[in-house]
Amino acid sequence: MSDLRKVKVNGREIEAPANLTLLQACELAGEEIPRFCYHERLSVAGNCRMCLIEVKGGPPKPVASCAQNVRDLRPGPNGEPPELFTNTPMVKKAREGVMEFLLINHPLDCPICDQGGECDLQDQALAYGRDGSRYEENKRSVEEKHMGPLIKTFMTRCIQCTRCVRFATEIAGVDDLGLVNRGENAEITTYLQKAIESELTGNLIDVCPVGALTSKPYAYNARPWELTKTETIDVMDAVGSNIRVDSRGREVLRILPRVNEAVNEEWIADKSRFVWDGLKRQRLDKPYIRENGRLRAATWDEALALVARKIEALPVKRIGAIAGDLVPAEAVKALKDLMAAIGSPHTDCRQDGARLGGGPREAYLFNSGIAGIERADRILLVGTNPRTEAPLVNARIRKTWLANQNARIAVIGERSPLAYNYEHLGAGPDALGAGGDFLIGADRPMIIIGMGAIARPDGAAILAEIAAVAASAGVVREGWNGFNVLHDSAARVAALDLKFLPRAGGLDFAGILESAAADDIRLVYNLGCDEFDTSKLKSAFVVYQGSHGDAGAAAADVIFPGAAYVEQSGVYANTEGRAQIAQRATFPPGEAREDWAIIRALSGRLGMALPYDDLFSLRQAMINDAPVLGRINQGPSGAAPLDLAKLGVKGEVRSAPFRSPIRDYYRTNPIARASKTMAECSAHVSRASRLAAE
Repeated sequence: MSDLRKVKVNGREIEAPANLTLLQACELAGEEIPRFCYHERLSVAGNCRMCLIEVKGGPPKPVASCAQNVRDLRPGPNGEPPELFTNTPMVKKAREGVMEFLLINHPLDCPICDQGGECDLQDQALAYGRDGSRYEENKRSVEEKHMGPLIKTFMTRCIQCTRCVRFATEIAGVDDLGLVNRGENAEITTYLQKAIESELTGNLIDVCPVGALTSKPYAYNARPWELTKTETIDVMDAVGSNIRVDSRGREVLRILPRVNEAVNEEWIADKSRFVWDGLKRQRLDKPYIRENGRLRAATWDEALALVARKIEALPVKRIGAIAGDLVPAEAVKALKDLMAAIGSPHTDCRQDGARLGGGPREAYLFNSGIAGIERADRILLVGTNPRTEAPLVNARIRKTWLANQNARIAVIGERSPLAYNYEHLGAGPDALGAGGDFLIGADRPMIIIGMGAIARPDGAAILAEIAAVAASAGVVREGWNGFNVLHDSAARVAALDLKFLPRAGGLDFAGILESAAADDIRLVYNLGCDEFDTSKLKSAFVVYQGSHGDAGAAAADVIFPGAAYVEQSGVYANTEGRAQIAQRATFPPGEAREDWAIIRALSGRLGMALPYDDLFSLRQAMINDAPVLGRINQGPSGAAPLDLAKLGVKGEVRSAPFRSPIRDYYRTNPIARASKTMAECSAHVSRASRLAAE
């Protein structure tokens, strides 16, 4: 804890930690300090000079408050607290002068600039600038830069605050941006006209205080005051990033991050930010029935009646249900209850075959919490590439690596650029022993296990070996639980919490597929599963419920059009087990309905009406089934007891190397595959990789 110093700000005495900047001390006293280059999560540059204040007893000129700390202040001649002033004539004149210089070359683009209404320069020019201009010279012009398919540049508007350079270098871990030349010729540019290769590129738009870097897909679509803003949760990965969905009418026009220090801080990944155009492409907006090999549009009555007849005509042992990666917990609960009412034990949510569930909750959670990564001093990554599976987890690891000089990171799995230095111990299970040696002696050792290690036939045996390594290294101890499973599916943890797993005598996901191929399972209810070999279901009658016409819909005999994640309210539990509520931002298209409501309607047709008629009642039943889903925004304790000896199943382990399940970051689910923007990003990365190989 930093020592406290007494400081006077505009005559008001406060106590401020000595390591605070003067800017932070003034804000602690309730004063507003304008700034452009300063950002709380980036290093101090001190090059915009907008945050000037006056220090009594200091130099006879304004001081850049972002670049001086409280500990640097000198007390008065009799020991009086140092005094800071933010509203004196000297400060006012200095800020007006800085603003005047910033506007010398800034174009008058406000009427057509996408930043209009959300522009720091616009707001601060009004609050702190002069009411006129003395400059009549021609303004300078700068060539636009190529930054890839996501960032639209207007570099003539750039004020050289270098926020983008510092974000790319410090947070994203790529050195593709820099400031070149000096004086009037200074400009931000990419090296060799190379696009920025990072999964966090879109955050450059947020950190830019002017309209120099804007969203290319969103360009000229809307003004901020036209948009309805809805706070909700992202489902593109299992991090559970807090987002804000901006919509106009029934159309989503952009997605922005919200601050949650425990999860995503104030960043989001590119797929989360730019996937919104996939919400209006390849949508399922009405029920369909397959007749003579072709799908035809049908009414809800027809579709529900047909599925009810098929279910009633089959023995319960010949009916199975599978749940996908994007569905809310309420839909999983409803489908579980429906299958229990029918009497079928064949249910599973693990379409990747991960050997998880059935044991204690801590066995499949990111127990330290995402923020807990910053406390670790040694991190072992097993069968995961967090840069593509969870970019914000990767950013936390990089943050830890930068902040803690003693932090060490090792990888067992594929070699890949992760934005930080690491020791590569091996490619497969044979290296687990070396991983244990790496962790021994650490104060806070951490293992992060990816689906690349446990979503394979010998996954349960591998999990047992990893648990043995963790036990020998003291990964779980008093006050610290560093045993972490990194999921890549937003719906998985909640489905495991609800025990949407095979019941006594039931088949798992692979078993349902094999039995369907062998004509033993005759009907499969597919709730949003698209990431598996659907050809194995060709002998069965398949009911697909989802939002997009993807692989699952192509293999279906009946299609129930469901709502996407921004079109229904639902609970999601992220990889650390934190339950969060996603709010509805828009309504689903056409005749599509919320997922839980479709299942409830089908239960009524079967004469087995589920005991809830509204979302509130369903949530009460869900929380009774899994109380953890009612503890909204409550992260893991990090110290829960976990018996590592009981994890996994001892057995034969194959020597095959671990392989990350994500081969193309931009096309991992039906919404992303429907997105034109994600397709452009995928093509761009493929082209860049091909050129690099040549």
